[in-house]
Amino acid sequence: MPTVRLGKLQVDHKPLHEITGTGSQWAAFPYHITARTLANPLDSSTTVMALGRHPVPQRGLVPPHWIPAFAGVPAQRDDGETYLQRQIPHFRPRRNFPKGVMPAKAGIQGPLRYRHPPPPGLRLWLVLRAGHTHSGRPMNDSIDRARILSPRRNSSQAGDVPALAREQLAHFHIDLASEHGRLLLEAAEQLYRAQGSIGNMVEQSARILAGLDRRDRIAYFNAKRFMSFQLAKLLHELQGPLRQSFAGLQGTRDFNQATRGGYPLFDNIPAIFSATPVIARTATYIYACTEWIDDAFRGREPSHDIYSRLLNPTAIALANAMVALECGPYAGDYLAWNFNSGMAAVDALLANQLRHGDVLIASRHVYGGVHQILHDHYARADKMAIKLVWFDGITGEDFEQCLAATRREHGQALTSGAKLKVYLESPCNPHGTMLDVPAICSVAHREGLTVMLDSTLATPFLNRPLLRKDADERPDFLLHSYTKDIGGTGAATAGVVIGPVPRMFIPKGDTVGGLNWSDSLFWDVYYIKGAFLDADKAWQVHEGLRTLEMRMLKKCINTLCLSHFFASHEKIRVNSHALESDANAPLREKLLRFGLPVPLFTIDMENAGLPTDAFQRFFDSLEPAFGQMVSLGQTNTMVLCPALTSHSELSEEAQRAADIYPTTLRISVGDEDMAQLVAQVILCARLHLDPVCPGFSDGFMAPEETDTMCARFYTQVHERVARNFPKVADYL
Repeated sequence: MPTVRLGKLQVDHKPLHEITGTGSQWAAFPYHITARTLANPLDSSTTVMALGRHPVPQRGLVPPHWIPAFAGVPAQRDDGETYLQRQIPHFRPRRNFPKGVMPAKAGIQGPLRYRHPPPPGLRLWLVLRAGHTHSGRPMNDSIDRARILSPRRNSSQAGDVPALAREQLAHFHIDLASEHGRLLLEAAEQLYRAQGSIGNMVEQSARILAGLDRRDRIAYFNAKRFMSFQLAKLLHELQGPLRQSFAGLQGTRDFNQATRGGYPLFDNIPAIFSATPVIARTATYIYACTEWIDDAFRGREPSHDIYSRLLNPTAIALANAMVALECGPYAGDYLAWNFNSGMAAVDALLANQLRHGDVLIASRHVYGGVHQILHDHYARADKMAIKLVWFDGITGEDFEQCLAATRREHGQALTSGAKLKVYLESPCNPHGTMLDVPAICSVAHREGLTVMLDSTLATPFLNRPLLRKDADERPDFLLHSYTKDIGGTGAATAGVVIGPVPRMFIPKGDTVGGLNWSDSLFWDVYYIKGAFLDADKAWQVHEGLRTLEMRMLKKCINTLCLSHFFASHEKIRVNSHALESDANAPLREKLLRFGLPVPLFTIDMENAGLPTDAFQRFFDSLEPAFGQMVSLGQTNTMVLCPALTSHSELSEEAQRAADIYPTTLRISVGDEDMAQLVAQVILCARLHLDPVCPGFSDGFMAPEETDTMCARFYTQVHERVARNFPKVADYL
């Protein structure tokens, strides 16, 4: 955005003049900007900038020690003048004012403080910037970027690359006059210059990438890819002399080298070229120097993992992959944290978002474990005392009615400081029902509410709610249980939370958009609770992602086949939006990829009036074609009775409200061919149900008809997918 231009700027209500040194430790320059000084309106993205210009540009003339958040670098204006730019803490007016409407008395004011006596001839002035951008091109970004590589990055007094290199060698007590010192100095200077160049390249890439055609994108990618190999080769070449230096420090009669296990850098460099994420089985990490690790503990050095309870390279690779998959072009706005189970992810998010006495609207149909933690922990008066409101609807209109009723019922708590939050599960467990999440999010965001969404059952294959163009239609946080379809095999329990970067992580000590660092999910929960995902599980889940698309496609086809087979029996009620007659089918068609159904649905046999023992014998005989397991989303088809397992913690009344009955079966559809499963149902019905309900097994469609139906669905779905294949022209 362009700079917000000022009219006459006043400091202490006097025109700003040249300021000279005073000899005091702190020099404070009060300022006051009123509406009359502005050519453009203030809005919530406005930032105040203090600019100071030297009469003669000279490095190092002004110490860079401004008060916190007064960080900046010398830059060059369009007119060629050099100035020092410092950013004042973010200013957010009480409300936005349209141009020409802002009250004359509205404005911003405060002290502009300088930590050392200003040098003679320094001139200061203020500008307002919208959106944290500037039109001038920084002239010494390279030195600032290079300083990141210094062991004294936070205390360096160096003003150029040669000084940085000399400072580095002095830090390690290297004689600059020695032959080895001269070689180290030369190499260090080249590294610092390379860092500055790479930083400039990164900035330019972000600016020009969208305008490049695909040929240039391919060329640029491969040039940078090869440069990565070159940098890795430099590291590899350095290992020889480093290993020799290390060996020279070891004793000849002790066993210390074996006890310590060697020095990790020697053997880790080739792992850069691994074709799959490396499994980093380690609790701790070596670090470069004091100032780097200090930055790491403050969340300001992403290359330095500290402890695997906090960050682990394998888990980070998985988190990055999930953000890229779920968020696509918006990936830069989001961040993910992995947890050691889906419920750990749910608990972490709820713990971060809810405070004692808050009000939570939660969708009625949720995983039994979520119902339990909400009811037995968060809503307990002696714990979090959350006021729970169960949302029984599906549409945005349903949610508006629920919201209005909630405000009436809990109005006193809300006016007394309680916050209202929204937790949704869609598709819902156990029936696979879809909620109109975009519409609900729009209503919630219009009212300033935060929305949390568990999208485990859909997986990114069927639904990516964070890709919606209208940000108001996106949930604020997205949850997945990796244990289910994303992992795919049931070999690892894991979960993830994805959310906007500032709400997930802010460097320690910072504030973003009014949110303090300590309120971000990382510091508030993840850092202290220890429910992290270890490297082995992260690797397993990441491998599962590779086959997610082909597994989910087969499961969706099988869901069409199996749900229609059960629906052919007049005494079996099927809850599945795979059926066109199902009330939820339009939302499935509207929101899910290719209009495919979620591979989870329920049936019940209440209309058959079966004796309990006969139903139980039927259910117990469904093995081995159906796996009798309590989870879902694995390669095999699994069946359970929710009333006895996943939702057994619900009261009988709550089960009825969730449409769960004693004969309800939840079916999690797998990747198998359906013929064996259909035959198993028919045979078990003949064995256990026909004796008490004669002819029950004859109520299903005929075997030949079933085979024809399955083949038809297989063909139709693949034709639909083929019609939506990306076209070659899209990539040219």
